[in-house]
Amino acid sequence: MKKNSYSFLLSLITGLMVFTQGCGTKTDNQTVSQKSIYYFDGSISREVLENYLDRSVTAGYFLVPGAPERYEFPYREDDIRMLQNIGAKFIGRAIYRWSEESQLGDPAFFDYAKKLIERMHAYDPEIIFQGCLFEHVSADVNNLEIPSWVFEAFDLPVEKRNFNSAEMVKRLDPNAEIRWGGAGGGVPLINNLETQLWFYFLAKSYIDIGCEAFHLGQVELIGRDDPDKTHYATFLQKIREYAKKNARRHYIILDGHTPKGGFIKDGISLLDFNSFPLRIKEVIDKPMDGILEVGHSDAIFKRSMGAASPSGWKAENMPYLVEFDNFGISQNPGTANHDDHFCWGYDDITWLAMQEESYRNKWLWYAFDWIKENDPNGHLQMCVIRMIYGPQAEKTLRSYFANTKSDACPVGYSQEETIKEIWNTRLIK
Repeated sequence: MKKNSYSFLLSLITGLMVFTQGCGTKTDNQTVSQKSIYYFDGSISREVLENYLDRSVTAGYFLVPGAPERYEFPYREDDIRMLQNIGAKFIGRAIYRWSEESQLGDPAFFDYAKKLIERMHAYDPEIIFQGCLFEHVSADVNNLEIPSWVFEAFDLPVEKRNFNSAEMVKRLDPNAEIRWGGAGGGVPLINNLETQLWFYFLAKSYIDIGCEAFHLGQVELIGRDDPDKTHYATFLQKIREYAKKNARRHYIILDGHTPKGGFIKDGISLLDFNSFPLRIKEVIDKPMDGILEVGHSDAIFKRSMGAASPSGWKAENMPYLVEFDNFGISQNPGTANHDDHFCWGYDDITWLAMQEESYRNKWLWYAFDWIKENDPNGHLQMCVIRMIYGPQAEKTLRSYFANTKSDACPVGYSQEETIKEIWNTRLIK
């Protein structure tokens, strides 16, 4: 090849590389355009973050594999169709373990999730999937071997051993309570090295399959023996450093339940956004009716604290999500009690599932508009798949599905088109 021809070819290749880099972030299987309102790389602006929060959903266990008779997810294909139809961008609680941790030792568990993420990203590369690092561990984690790379990440000698739940839940005060978890389980505490090994195992595994966000659960519980958040801050930085090199867009978006209105150390939020249950208030003279109200119970409305974000921008009030939480049924179902967290004796999503279809649709419009009007820092996380309780649960495989009821999903609650309409009419960009 002549010299001038070689120079021209080199210039052409260089130009194409520059052009490609200018077009957007190259992920594992798709390119995200810089012109998109969902573009980020290495950090995330408040505007882009809130664009995602505006189209966020709770889709519990969406990425979890298993035979339908075990996991009761026989409508996965319709779930995929539903998420694509409504245009969801942030898929919350998509993968996690609440007990049965040893299943993570089966390569098929993460392989299934990775392939489903790749399938969804082929349809829309901008979608974010969220994994969870929860405030619960059971004794079954003792049956899961610790990979060598976990020890290596902490500069520890590699051992051939399993995780140890007792080392995760132990308290600085040996007489202090250990909440829930059954025999050998409880709340993993972040100041315990074993908890950090466990959470790092989850975090790296989730990032490696394509997750770009983590919900950290009840961070105040996990950090209750770490009052100045030193251990939490150090650990989360380790996660962020791994994400910077290995995540699809070199960043991991973190949130957690913040009953105090934030999770802040030295003026910097350890979370990219806050999250909290809706805390629906009963209307005493209207049985089973519920409303939102600033100041009711410990609701986060107008309480999200200001801080510098992990990406560097400053907020007078950090953005937050409110979700339809699930936590069971009270001892007095059907009874109003403003002093507890239930709505007419039911958790948020069970309460919604018990309503007539027209009420459910009407209430989603009401909640979305109420939040935007009363506290624009807040965003309603639409619920599309989540566990429910009680008699209603027996009718629908123990889950609420927003899917339009059809032969493909005969237990759908039919909020799909309402969610789509709310987003397409209220979120004009």
